[in-house]
Amino acid sequence: MDRIVYDRMAEHDSTHWWYVARRDILADYIARYARLPANARILEIGCGTGHNLPMLGAFGTVDAIEIDEAARDIASQRLGRDVGSAPLPELAGVADGQYDLIAVLDVVEHIDDDVAALRAMAARLRPGGTILITVPAHQWMWSAHDVVNHHKRRYSKATLTAALDRAGLHWRKLRWFNSLLFPAAVAARLAGKMTGKDDSDDSPPAKPLNWLFERIFGLERHLLGRVPMPPGLSIIVLAQPRK
Repeated sequence: MDRIVYDRMAEHDSTHWWYVARRDILADYIARYARLPANARILEIGCGTGHNLPMLGAFGTVDAIEIDEAARDIASQRLGRDVGSAPLPELAGVADGQYDLIAVLDVVEHIDDDVAALRAMAARLRPGGTILITVPAHQWMWSAHDVVNHHKRRYSKATLTAALDRAGLHWRKLRWFNSLLFPAAVAARLAGKMTGKDDSDDSPPAKPLNWLFERIFGLERHLLGRVPMPPGLSIIVLAQPRK
């Protein structure tokens, strides 16, 4: 990702509506569907500035990996110990069979060989372990945001499940999310392309709008996995190695 993306993450990950609401949604999703043992061992790959680490820590002992040095320093402070730097797909130095949950939250789309990355993660799971994956959806939504974030692709449900299948993973609870704000996001991106103002700036909006978006997005905590969701900006899935 461009340096500015990490800088904005560090500045806004505690207040931006997307980060705040997504953490609540993910915590609820993990609690309901990940089937973790008590005191689970958890690895977050691509943890950025570590803003998800306290949330994940509620479920067990957390390790983390981040390849950007400045973001890794911030994440290490939040975690209270060193965050690793092993990149995907190799995950050099990360032992096999160690984790009950591996969280890759908007990470797989950055990797050239997503199938190799998924296989590498599967090898690091304990028996019965799970990979929690989120990815951006809809290739036709490609914009300056994807460019500055160094995305290789956006996914459809079909392309994501194809990658999971090729990696030897069984998947469940594959759902759209960030659906309630999807119409507004589509309108904004189409308007940007039509006017030539396709903007990569993801700083938070004015406080009233930030509050409103957080509340709207946050409603999905009560819906995701319980009811069918319409298409959204992202896809979420739980995956396990096939037996």
